[in-house]
Amino acid sequence: MASIEDIFKSSGLPSKRKLDPVRDPTEIYKSAKLSNGPSRSRPQAQVEDDLEAGPAPPPAEDEDDYGPALPADDDEDGDDEEGRFFGGGITAQEKEILDFMNDDDTNAAPADEKIDLSWLKKTALGFEKRITRNAELRARHEDEPAKFIDSEADLDASIKALSILGEHPELYADFAKLGCVGSLVGLLAHENTDIAIDAVEIVSELTGEDVAATEEQWSALVDALLEADLLGLLVSNFGRLDERQEADRAGVYHALNVVENLCSRADTAEKVGEDEALLQWLLARAAKNERPVTQNKQYAAEILAILVQSSGANRRRLAGLNAVDEMLQLVAAYRKRDPEKGGDEEEYMENLFEALACITDEPVGKTKFVEAEGVELCLIMLKEGKLSKSASLRLLDHAAGGSGGADVCQKVVDAGGLKTIFTMFIKKHDNQTTEHLVGIFASMLRLLPADSAERIRTLAKFVEKDYEKTEKLVKLRREYGSRVGAVDEQIKDEQKGMDAEEKEEMVDDWFSRRLDAGLFCLQTIDVILAWLIAEDDGARKKIQALLADRDETVDVIRTTIQEQIDGIDVDPDEGKDTREMLSTLAQFLR
Repeated sequence: MASIEDIFKSSGLPSKRKLDPVRDPTEIYKSAKLSNGPSRSRPQAQVEDDLEAGPAPPPAEDEDDYGPALPADDDEDGDDEEGRFFGGGITAQEKEILDFMNDDDTNAAPADEKIDLSWLKKTALGFEKRITRNAELRARHEDEPAKFIDSEADLDASIKALSILGEHPELYADFAKLGCVGSLVGLLAHENTDIAIDAVEIVSELTGEDVAATEEQWSALVDALLEADLLGLLVSNFGRLDERQEADRAGVYHALNVVENLCSRADTAEKVGEDEALLQWLLARAAKNERPVTQNKQYAAEILAILVQSSGANRRRLAGLNAVDEMLQLVAAYRKRDPEKGGDEEEYMENLFEALACITDEPVGKTKFVEAEGVELCLIMLKEGKLSKSASLRLLDHAAGGSGGADVCQKVVDAGGLKTIFTMFIKKHDNQTTEHLVGIFASMLRLLPADSAERIRTLAKFVEKDYEKTEKLVKLRREYGSRVGAVDEQIKDEQKGMDAEEKEEMVDDWFSRRLDAGLFCLQTIDVILAWLIAEDDGARKKIQALLADRDETVDVIRTTIQEQIDGIDVDPDEGKDTREMLSTLAQFLR
């Protein structure tokens, strides 16, 4: 049968994520095997009267008489010599279109039917009956698929009919209470993988971001799905679906979409991360050798990135599963080779770097990063990479910072990384690159042990060539200070005439605008300058002289340091340590 896409043009409605390629409507439903041969037959299911669906099996005898009814007698002598017309006087293509539209109408709720609790109970009863009927016929006629294929088509139609619930999330809690959620999830274990795929697709629709559900409504459905072992059954389906077949490949895609939907809430994402089998499958799928990179491979990498963005526990679990080493091996392919611009492979590479950056925010992730020679790989990419250069710099910045970053900073020096990053620094870069470079410098000055060879070598880089790098820092400070100062003046003008409540409402907006102007870079640069003033008399004199060119003193640096001190939350241990460090630096600026 001709593809519907060849007959009608797509509506072109936007969506969050599109499956590529779109499945032909005539291939959505695969029937059970009609023989013991290796291939699966795919007869088309035709739904009629909402009771029975699919073509009736051929009679045991008179097989020559089986088939569509003959046209009326008065057409026998007509000019339909090539069989182009059916008895109703329409072409085969027109009949194909009408059959498809009628099939859609059968699955949809009548236009005037009210979708409420009464409708849900009736629909749920029919849904459960069709599940039971199909299970009974399958058990009774296990070796005779022709005897249960009609019930399978009915079940297929019932699953698809649940799609309308996505427009009525107020019924989600009742849907769960009626036990239908458990029944729907149970269909993921159905012997016919196409029934399982249909169930996965409906779960994807009901949990998608396009559904206008409240937090309470969404939670009622998702909690019931997880309680019914949705994750375990998804993993089971990952194992039995063959992505060489288009329908199964689409099934894997929809299953990944379900996992992504579940990760939209932080606590649910953490529950997803507790399933080690799922994490192992995602790692293996992202590492599967494919050229070009397929949509599902890219999607697996994306979900790994989402999982580690939302939860520290997930970051630690993946670090424990050797994810850092595996991902570093995957990104190593981009040391000299760039992925195709704008394609799935570029997004795949970015997701792997994102996941690595998040995992290395954890102390255990930093340890794994050093052990897997991640520092050395990043330094190679900084010298030889193209698209991977900015991503590797960001990864190195994350790995070097925070608690546990001392080993990373020391490895940067030992691996000869000072020359690489300082050579980059002296050149002109965009704001993001500058932010990561000064972030690495700040981490090294904070974390490298006092009087250690690595610290002395780092300080020497700021002193060499008549304080060339120190002068570049002061120049950058002027640029960022000017931008932030302009925004501060705008904010002062806006504050005129505002009462305390109005100012309170604008605090977050004002802070965001200051960050956009470069506040974070300005603060980081001032911390580096404060370290240099505290540790080297020659650097102090040079910085004072450079500031004096604009009639400024070290007071401007102390003001920025004090602002950081005032904004630190001292409850976490790291926040307390940072405050003590900044307070000590401020004393050297008097």
